[in-house]
Amino acid sequence: MDHLADIDSNWLKRFRRNSLAWYGKHGRDLVWRNSNDAYRVWISEIMLQQTTVTAVVPYFERFLKRFPNIQTLAAANEEDVLKYWEGLGYYSRARNIHKTACLLVEQQGGQFPDDVAELQKLPGIGRYTAGAIASFAFNQRAPIVEANTLRLYSRLLGYAENPRSSAGQKLLWEFAEKILPQKSPGQFNQAVMDLGATVCTPKAPSCPHCPVKNCCAAFANNLQESIPVPAVRPKITHVEEASVAVGKRGKFLLVKRPEGERWAGLWDFPRFELPETNGITAGNYQELEFQLADQFGLETAIETVVTEIVHSVTRYRIRLYCLQGSVVSGRIKSNGTETAWVSPTRFEEYPLSVTGRKFATLLAGSRQHGVEQ
Repeated sequence: MDHLADIDSNWLKRFRRNSLAWYGKHGRDLVWRNSNDAYRVWISEIMLQQTTVTAVVPYFERFLKRFPNIQTLAAANEEDVLKYWEGLGYYSRARNIHKTACLLVEQQGGQFPDDVAELQKLPGIGRYTAGAIASFAFNQRAPIVEANTLRLYSRLLGYAENPRSSAGQKLLWEFAEKILPQKSPGQFNQAVMDLGATVCTPKAPSCPHCPVKNCCAAFANNLQESIPVPAVRPKITHVEEASVAVGKRGKFLLVKRPEGERWAGLWDFPRFELPETNGITAGNYQELEFQLADQFGLETAIETVVTEIVHSVTRYRIRLYCLQGSVVSGRIKSNGTETAWVSPTRFEEYPLSVTGRKFATLLAGSRQHGVEQ
């Protein structure tokens, strides 16, 4: 089946019937599916854009406990929202959900529109998320294409080209629209998403147990392992950075990341990119001390490397050297950056980057066990 014109009414009936029957027996019992609350649907779908269902569940439950409805979310400050998003990454999404909550409370009485086009006008809500909200919360006939359905639809159609290209996206969205039933479109969308997630998996799909294998062009031609065409991975750039825990009278300097920078709105220890090196050296210590003096007006003495953390951010592979030092003299100068001297016992009160949290936990643990700061 290479073209949408090849889909006839019998194929559609069989596909819909088998998908829904399978979903009735094997659909996933997810915490955000316990109601048709648009707020719960929205938060879960934004979180699911960056990680797996299993990983999202504890974040979702913690977030909903703190912000049980859109009014609570809108009333919170951004820093509190970021704190409860901590660990999920892609913090611009957290800032966008806060903006959207404020807009809807101020302009719509806290109510979500049920129209896909209107939903897409809200910060951070794209075509898929809009379709999910309209479909799952309002039972609107709204198509959805995300990672799991992209794979399922590509295999059903036997689409051997790039499904992420403009032509591929056009075809898959048209297909998603065509297969939607008039009755219970929200449940049907959940069925095809679950099929993609649990049966039509990226590797070793469970074709013999698939309820729609007789509707699948890839299965018929034994192409399920080569369809869809894999996404092109970006070239990885290796970067070395240093994060310095500057201590003063039992407290450490934290810096709030400004707008336009990575992790904007989060707090972190002063962090600097290093020139190409093969590790941290005494020369690096002197350069970092100079940068601390230049940026913050502090004369410091860097004493030791606490740990190294290797992590990835988009196309960057970062080796982060976490160093500890102390203030020799000077006071924080005003440079437009928000700063705070924070005791390790209060680190939990601040939203930190993932690496910042790891470093903070090590420092707090050292202090707890009597290691001199």
